[in-house]
Amino acid sequence: MLLLNGAPPKKLPDLSNYDLVCATDGGYNLLKQQKIQPDLITGDFDSITQIPEEVEVISTPDQNFTDFHKSLEILHARNMRTIDVFGGSGNEVDHFLGNLSTALEWKEKLKLTFFDDYGHFFFIDKSFVGSDLMHRTISLVPFPTAHGISTQGLQYPLKKEALNFGERIGTRNKAVQDTIEISYQRGALFIYISNT
Repeated sequence: MLLLNGAPPKKLPDLSNYDLVCATDGGYNLLKQQKIQPDLITGDFDSITQIPEEVEVISTPDQNFTDFHKSLEILHARNMRTIDVFGGSGNEVDHFLGNLSTALEWKEKLKLTFFDDYGHFFFIDKSFVGSDLMHRTISLVPFPTAHGISTQGLQYPLKKEALNFGERIGTRNKAVQDTIEISYQRGALFIYISNT
């Protein structure tokens, strides 16, 4: 689990389900408020005043990369391949767009899923099957293009169609079955699934 310095979630998941809890320096502030101790804190430490001594700390002052990017480098080096990301959206939009850009860069190496108070979102491989999704909002966003998209279980199905950012994207669709299927042939496709 990785906690960034975006909009803090109203409720954190059960952290005992994770092998490692990592926070960037700004994300650590939220954990500190809730008296939660992470396993690791990393970043350039421009967002906290006191660095804890009882937690592993890795300073990454290189300003050519974001704290999110540098955190992923560390977690990847530790053989983490599936990472749930909290605090990656909300607040300043440029940070969120930067996080999406970083996620796109890492999508071949890591399975990253962002969570916020409204839903979860992620880049899919060539196919995705999700269950227990009836009536939820499902959005498909190409980055910047995705071709040969086919879906099952959505109100507005696609059959080997293309989406292009700036022309046609697939936001605000609805699941009309409990199980949905999405596949595509080439490009990059980002999926959003609402909580309700």
